[in-house]
Amino acid sequence: MNDMPATPAPVGEDYLLLGQYAERAYLEYAMSVVKGRALPEVSDGQKPVQRRILYAMRDMGLTAGAKPVKSARVVGEILGKYHPHGDSSAYEAMVRMAQDFTLRYPLIDGIGNFGSRDGDGAAAMRYTEARLTPIAELLLSEINQGTVDFVPNYDGAFEEPVSLPARLPMVLLNGASGIAVGMATEIPPHNLAEVTQAAIALLKKPGLETADLLAYIPAPDFAGGGQIITPAADLRQMYENGKGSVRVRARYEIEKLARGQWRVIVTELPPNASAQKILAEIEEQTNPKPKAGKKQLSQDQLNTKKLMLDLIEKVRDESDGEHPVRLVFEPKSSRIEPDNFMNTLMAQTSLEGNVSVNLVMMGTDNRPAQKNLKTILQEWLDFRVTTVTRRLQFRLSQVEKRLHILEGRLKVFLHIDEVIRVIRESDEPKTDLMAAFGLTEIQAEDILEIRLRQLARLEGFKLEKELNELQEEQGRLNILLSDEGEKKKLIIKEMQADMKQFGDERRTLVEEAGRATLTQTTADEPVTLILSNKGWIRSRAGHHLDLSQTSFKEGDGLKQVLEGRTVWPVVVLDTLGRTYTLDAAEIPGGRGDGVPVSSLIELQNGASVAAILTGLPDQHYLLSNSGGYGFIAKLGDMAGRVKAGKVVMSLDSGETVLPPVAVYAASLINPDCKVVAVTDDNRALAFALGELKVMAKGRGLQLISLADGENVIQVLTTTAPSITLESVGKRGAERKETLEMVEIEGKRGRKGKPLAIAGRLRGLFD
Repeated sequence: MNDMPATPAPVGEDYLLLGQYAERAYLEYAMSVVKGRALPEVSDGQKPVQRRILYAMRDMGLTAGAKPVKSARVVGEILGKYHPHGDSSAYEAMVRMAQDFTLRYPLIDGIGNFGSRDGDGAAAMRYTEARLTPIAELLLSEINQGTVDFVPNYDGAFEEPVSLPARLPMVLLNGASGIAVGMATEIPPHNLAEVTQAAIALLKKPGLETADLLAYIPAPDFAGGGQIITPAADLRQMYENGKGSVRVRARYEIEKLARGQWRVIVTELPPNASAQKILAEIEEQTNPKPKAGKKQLSQDQLNTKKLMLDLIEKVRDESDGEHPVRLVFEPKSSRIEPDNFMNTLMAQTSLEGNVSVNLVMMGTDNRPAQKNLKTILQEWLDFRVTTVTRRLQFRLSQVEKRLHILEGRLKVFLHIDEVIRVIRESDEPKTDLMAAFGLTEIQAEDILEIRLRQLARLEGFKLEKELNELQEEQGRLNILLSDEGEKKKLIIKEMQADMKQFGDERRTLVEEAGRATLTQTTADEPVTLILSNKGWIRSRAGHHLDLSQTSFKEGDGLKQVLEGRTVWPVVVLDTLGRTYTLDAAEIPGGRGDGVPVSSLIELQNGASVAAILTGLPDQHYLLSNSGGYGFIAKLGDMAGRVKAGKVVMSLDSGETVLPPVAVYAASLINPDCKVVAVTDDNRALAFALGELKVMAKGRGLQLISLADGENVIQVLTTTAPSITLESVGKRGAERKETLEMVEIEGKRGRKGKPLAIAGRLRGLFD
């Protein structure tokens, strides 16, 4: 049985390969989501559910000014006639269309709780009421004038419009947001007056490009206001490509108080931000919780906590019905710069953020695509011209039908008695009327249905007046339909009237500014760093501390004390010429023994800590080694981000780095500043600091010439005419002598002068 050849599956009209079926089914599903749910139409800017909501509410008579009805009744009408889906999807879409903090121009007037900008949900639909807003007429006023096509609803019992006859480009006015299969849309809202002016300009001059249209539409205009700080060049690229992002920050004012105090009042927030969200972010940073899987707060969390607590004294939300947004921030100290205060808050919270822009929509060709600004406006203008043409044709048809009726009435106006006689005596009055007076079937039917009083003498004058008016209108309509220029003038006139009625001032300020960045993660405070002989490090707050009671582990002792700032980097220099960088805030504080430096960095094999350095990036240090070479380096060149460090000084075998010497700016230009190098063979040389080079890394220049086996044990700089020399005699006796600089002066790289001491040189002191 296994040897039987497999029978191939027949492929034809009744059969389809599984792979082909799956591909077709997925594409049909994807297009159903794209066209039926997620993407708005360029014509009216609405998704299907939004379009059905508006049409159903108009059909119910819920226009602006009408008595509102329960939202549940509206949702029931929508589901029963047009949208056979869940009630939650319809009600959620309806709620969004009523939120003035979400839509730039709300289309539904919601009565009751329709949610808040803080993320509170709307009340159940049995509690709220709704009706249309006046601006919804921009979408619905021409719906019954033959302007758009209608299709059967889901069960064929009713008809619904394919699109709404929008009088303005609503897709830009209110924007849209949605996720489809394989694509998404994020269209920001824009100002009605600006968009209308741009559309009029493009209608007058079709050759305008997107860059030209930006003279009318500089940027989006969000419902909540705010300030757009994105550069104009980036905005232009966004509108030309149909994709990008907009950087938006909150708007605020500095309120001066008594005794030099001040506070910040935030009155407008970026999109997707709320007062509660910002308060929650500040609470999370000032009262952090350990991250998942951790028992303690990370150093970053501790730094951020200290930064925010040192910055903010109080923050509260004073928003109410009169002030939709009012956030009050009080600084810890009035000496804090307001600009620095707000820069930190914006960098740390949602007071500043990006708004994605992705201009994807269904085009007039019924295909989804990403479009630039000109394409959107041009496609909408094409739709509008078609809509107005259909409206004019529909009206012309009505006028011609009415004229035909009126002409029939005028024919029989002077022969009323004869008309009555024909009707009374005829078995087929319609046919006899048509024969007697030369009427068409439509005219004869009208005469039979009309009241006789409408053919009285007074009514005759009205007939002639209406006939003349309709003939004039017929002439105007024919001109508009035949002359594209006149038609454009009509469209422009109507757009200008709508702009005058519904236009308003821009809410979002467009003013380029630098992005808020956190330049420091900790408060700028004095700190003292303590390094032990065995490489343990700790920190203490403040300067000029009494360290006499500082304790160390058994067998350890003080190696170096360094005063700095918490915002300065700490550079660790090892004995083999490599440097490593730490944040001062990462170094443990308190009165403990600290931690080994090797636990904070990846110290290379065979090396130990030579010294720690700190200061501003342009702080200079004299680096030297036991082989008699050295150079001047900037602290910024020694700092780095790599935990394994970077090579700064090159050494030969057996050489070691000597403790660095701080060199201040004044010393670099002072001809009296000398470099003093001493060796373990009791020789010394002093030469001008200016003879050394400033280098980022390397071996440097020769400081002093050494004999075989001789090493440099100390290098320092001084402007004094003499220095103190300390030596140890053969029997351990310590001696201090004064050494005049003139005795050891010479050129850099020379052998130096022997020191007249009996014992072993321990060191020099400025």
